[in-house]
Amino acid sequence: MRPASFFAFILITALTIPAFAQAPPAAPPTIVRGTIQKFADHTLLVDARGGKTVTVTLAPNFTVRTMVARTLADIKPGDKVGITSIKGPSDARQAIEIHILPANLPNLRLSEYPSDLRPGSLMTNAAVAQVSTLPTGQSIKVSLNGKESEITVPPDATIVGYGPGDPNLLRPGTAVVVFARKQADGSLAAPSVTAEKDGVKPPM
Repeated sequence: MRPASFFAFILITALTIPAFAQAPPAAPPTIVRGTIQKFADHTLLVDARGGKTVTVTLAPNFTVRTMVARTLADIKPGDKVGITSIKGPSDARQAIEIHILPANLPNLRLSEYPSDLRPGSLMTNAAVAQVSTLPTGQSIKVSLNGKESEITVPPDATIVGYGPGDPNLLRPGTAVVVFARKQADGSLAAPSVTAEKDGVKPPM
């Protein structure tokens, strides 16, 4: 899903606490992408990718976030980002999406793991070391576990930040992304949801 103007991951696991970036347990979260079928009494029914209807129970104090359009110029060294990337020419990693994670996210865990956004894609939650916007090409260098790696940023890469939202956005037909955790009984639960607002959809 691409925003009309262009939110984390989440996701980032980057949004699994109050959203795209929570300190995850050993396994990555279950990412639910789709449109809302129904929301009532903290139960969210999502018409997810692949034609399935997925039920997610939101926490009593759940939060709602929205997406805000950003550019590479908005990213500064020291920022925390979630980058979904694939292998480009010469095996160099190439960004599909970059999420600028909220600075006040608690329990943010920097990590890297496979993403299901595209075959072979990778999610990297890391601190920004350097941003290059040279005419010869744009790139972002991130630092993770004491190592730096550079990811190229093509012109069509989606770059977003997060904005505040509220439960009133959770209406049928609204595009959402939820980073959920599987419970002991097999059900899914989440502390937050990222929702479409003013036509800007979560790109994940």
